[in-house]
Amino acid sequence: MEITEVRIKLIDNATERLLAFCSITIDGWFVIRDLKLIGGTSGPFVAMPSRKLCGHCRKCGCKNPLKASFCNQCGEKLRDKALPRDGDGRVRLYADIAHPINASCREMIQQRVMTEYDAELVRAQEPGYTSRYEGLGDE
Repeated sequence: MEITEVRIKLIDNATERLLAFCSITIDGWFVIRDLKLIGGTSGPFVAMPSRKLCGHCRKCGCKNPLKASFCNQCGEKLRDKALPRDGDGRVRLYADIAHPINASCREMIQQRVMTEYDAELVRAQEPGYTSRYEGLGDE
C-alpha cells in the first residue's frame, strides 16, 4: 500500500486543538477524507474520520446523541444508562469510520501526513497561497 497523495486544509487561527483537516489517497485509487490533525499533549497526531454514536428513543425511535437527556423529536426523557466505554475506561462517544488495522499502517499514515502538514505550513506563507484541499471532490 502506498499513500499517493495527501491534501491538507489548515485551520485559520487554530486556537483549539484542531490544527488541520486532511485527505489521503491510497494507491491512486481510494480516498479517505476528513482525517483530523489534532494537537495533543505529546505533539500532533492524526485522528481518523468518525461519526457520533447515537441511541434511540424508546417512545418514538428517533436517534439522539448518547449524552442527550431528552429526545430531540418527541421530548421524552431518555433513560439514564451507562455510556459505552473503551478498553481504557474512557467514555466512547464517537466511532471511527475508517482506520488502520495495525500500528505499522497507523505510523505510516501519521508520518506521511505530518510531513505534508509541515510542507503545507511553509506553502501557506507564500503569496497567493490556496489550499489544494479546496474543491476536493469537484473533479
